[in-house]
Parts: sequence; structure tokens; C-alpha cells
Amino acid sequence: MLPKSFLARPLAHRAHHDKAHGRVENSLTAIKSAITHGYGIEIDVQLASDGVPMVFHDYDLRRLTIEQGPLAQRSSAQLAMIPLMGDSTTIPTLAQVLDLVAGRVPVLIELKDQDGGLGPNTGPMGKAVAQVLEAYKGPVAVMSFNPHAMAEMARLLPDVPRGLTTGSFNPADWPTIAQPTLERLSLIPDYDHVGASFISHYHKELNQPRVAELNTQGAAILCWTIRSAEDAATARQYADNITFEGYDA
Repeated sequence: MLPKSFLARPLAHRAHHDKAHGRVENSLTAIKSAITHGYGIEIDVQLASDGVPMVFHDYDLRRLTIEQGPLAQRSSAQLAMIPLMGDSTTIPTLAQVLDLVAGRVPVLIELKDQDGGLGPNTGPMGKAVAQVLEAYKGPVAVMSFNPHAMAEMARLLPDVPRGLTTGSFNPADWPTIAQPTLERLSLIPDYDHVGASFISHYHKELNQPRVAELNTQGAAILCWTIRSAEDAATARQYADNITFEGYDA
């Protein structure tokens, strides 16, 4: 089950980032701020060319750095040299983030889809993340939009809580994914057989019957991404906790 610490305080989306104050998303400075404020932390993981899990949301480097091109084409050593725009730090590894957190707050790790179609080709991501998590003693959980990634984590690290990142899977938001795949995933059919204990659902769709059904079955309901106190109040009518950014929850 998802530890209660994941429900006790709001989860800072991509850590407690605020570019105006020098804290870029998923950066070590944003991680430090989340720890200082006592927030749980949600982060994203991509894989470097040498198989090292890097804490970074995008597949491409251009939005957050002066570099361009896929992150996956650079080694972890190369990525460690790339400054994050608006921040004093560079792209961190998952190991660096966990060393910094050291169990002080819960960490929710989203494994980004490696298949390109939310399918079974998850590559070496699962093994790489599992290798880092094996020695970690603090509260940690993993999730993904791709249920295949969670099925793999169930095999690799069965004692680490798993969840599914969910929503309506609107085709406009997923233009490269086959329509039947999106329709299937919107029904959250894989919750039981991947051994999930929670979902993180799009906050504007929390009133869906399937969310209520899972909640009745004992699933913890998280949601993404809350950007105001008003949205938080609405979401908490359905959700056990929120993932937030852009204000102090």
C-alpha cells in the first residue's frame, strides 16, 4: 500500500519549483525547497544513453537548457555538465536526488514512457530505476502512464508501491498514440493486474465513475496538477492528496 506519508502533505509537482526564484522544475534547488517546506516530492525520470536514470521531464533538452536534441542521446556525464536555464544547478541523477532527500519526505517517481506508444517496449528503464531504489530506505513510490512499466516494476521491486498516472487520454493531448490504446487506458483496466495501490488522476476528471470505483476498492487517489487553492478545494472532494505547482499549497 501507499505509505500514509504520501497523503499527509501536498506533493510538489516536479519538486517545489519557481523559476522566478531560481528553482527550475526537477532541479536540486527545487528538491531542497520542497524538503524545507515539508512537501512530498513528485519527479520525472528519463534515461541517459549510458542507462543512468536522470530527473528530467522532457524527452528533448531545449525547453529547460540551451542544448537541443533528445536527452537519451547524451551520457549521464554529459548531462551533468548542462546547466538548467534559470537555475544554479545541472540535470541531476535519480541517485543524487534520493541522496539529498535521504528519507525526509516521500518521493513519487514518474517513469516516462519509453515505448513511444504506451506499449510493452519499456527498454532498460525499469531495471535502471530498480537498481537505484533497491538501497533506498525512505518512503518512495513509482508510477507511469504506461501500465507495462508498472508491470515490470512489480516483477523487479514488488515491495515498492506502484500506481498509474491516469485521465481521459484525450487524443488531442496524445497525437502520436493509437486511438484504441487511448480508449483502453482511459478505463484504467490494468490497475489490479499490475498490483497498483494508487492512481494519480487528472484533477478536472476526478468525478469519473471509475475513480470512485477504485476509491471504494481501497485505492489511494492522488491528482495532477493543481495550480490554485480553489482547484485544490474542489479536487479534495474526491482525492486523498494533490500534486501542485505555482503556489504554496
